[in-house]
Amino acid sequence: MYCTRKLTDSITWVGGNDRRLALFENLFPIPRGVSYNSYLIVDEKTSLIDTADASITRQFLENIAHTLDGRGLDYLIVNHMEPDHCANIQELLLRYPDLKIVGNTKTISMIGQFYDLDAAGRSLVVKENDTLSLGAHTLRFYFAPMVHWPEVMMTYEESEQLLFSADAFGTFGAVNGNLFNDEVNFERDWLPDARRYYSNIVGKYGVQVQSALKKVAGLPLRMICPLHGLVWRSDLDVLLDKYAHWSKYEPEEQAVAIFFGSMYGDTENAVNVLAAGLADAGVKNIAVYDISSTHVSVLISEIFRCSHLVLAAPTYNGGVYPAMLNLLHDMKALSVQNRTVALIENGSWASTCAKQMRAALEEMKQMQILDTTVTLKSTLKEDSAAALEALRESLLASLGQ
Repeated sequence: MYCTRKLTDSITWVGGNDRRLALFENLFPIPRGVSYNSYLIVDEKTSLIDTADASITRQFLENIAHTLDGRGLDYLIVNHMEPDHCANIQELLLRYPDLKIVGNTKTISMIGQFYDLDAAGRSLVVKENDTLSLGAHTLRFYFAPMVHWPEVMMTYEESEQLLFSADAFGTFGAVNGNLFNDEVNFERDWLPDARRYYSNIVGKYGVQVQSALKKVAGLPLRMICPLHGLVWRSDLDVLLDKYAHWSKYEPEEQAVAIFFGSMYGDTENAVNVLAAGLADAGVKNIAVYDISSTHVSVLISEIFRCSHLVLAAPTYNGGVYPAMLNLLHDMKALSVQNRTVALIENGSWASTCAKQMRAALEEMKQMQILDTTVTLKSTLKEDSAAALEALRESLLASLGQ
């Protein structure tokens, strides 16, 4: 049975949800599931904007058939060739023999990599700023390479002013009937997943995101329609402002996030003392994470949110505690920059963790590492408590408190 929603009289959401999938890209936990968005324009010519993941093929095809209401499908616009969006290309070609695939040169090449079919004879290759008329609707194509694959493009519908933005502006989470941003409490229920999606999936490509944002900056926009998550039809400036901050690696908030690894609780104790001291000085909304039990995608998301970070870990086999080393690796891989960082190390003998964490941070751009480093020798004692107090004062000074 079909399950669709109208965006406008002529444009329909024909996607679906997967609430059974545990890991997005087999990496990122998605306890609220994920949506796979696809959009169908019915005009003199009909055009589908992207397909969907194989997990929802049956629902997806029923949605298309219902919306077409006996008509054929003329065009398939392929904005992105990642398998969660291109999995039904071959199925559509079998069902709609007159279908033309619309994509750029890289798109058509990738289709041959994924499928044993010759798309050349059934494709329309477009270039930057090309248009395609469907009748009353005109599609214009803007390339967005490396947001976050090289073939990515965005499609703008000129008459109704909708931007089909591929993976840009997407978020984790199934859409529970409420497809549109003004039907939910975005700040409370969706912003953390939107941030976690951006920072982990697209975060590495801030420069490319900035380039894509400039291309669409002058366009009149009524809606932004991504391939995952909510369709934005109001308060578009809120979403665009978040992307401006994230893509420039500017923190959303003057806030402190503390990330600790602790084998027996002693490093955690020092972190708790520091957090309480910051709170006593008036710092609000302090975030504290045990990196051994928190997925790294959540940690990365919080790093994109917060201006100040505290990294606290023991020396382990002469190196950095593995969970902290993993976090530092992801920070570098995702181009984290422009943060203020404080370091706490622990070691019963030959503590070298802070030195190695500092070296890793120095490989990142515009990272201010506070001079005051706390070294614990097994547990927090009077001498290290004094250093912890000095670190608290350094953080407060940097925060302007």
